[in-house]
Amino acid sequence: MQCVVFYSPSPSGFGKAAEVYPRHLDYVNLKGALGGIIGIGTFDAPETNGAMCIFTSRAAAEEFLAGDPFVLEGVVDASGIREWDPLTFPDATK
Repeated sequence: MQCVVFYSPSPSGFGKAAEVYPRHLDYVNLKGALGGIIGIGTFDAPETNGAMCIFTSRAAAEEFLAGDPFVLEGVVDASGIREWDPLTFPDATK
């Protein structure tokens, strides 16, 4: 079972996003290279609509959230980990 986390901009901390972003990006790249992240990205207008991340497991999501600078430094609020059972289509990328 995959897991999804939705991120909402923190009213008190989103103004620090540009400052914290380099650390967050380094962390995303490190964790992505180690596996466990299927995809991560913002929605349109992330300052109001936030972002989401899809993980291979609950453990991967928990580990990621425990060290994500955006979460730790209060830029975003994570809505919790939700289990997700995706329906996949093998030829969808063609």
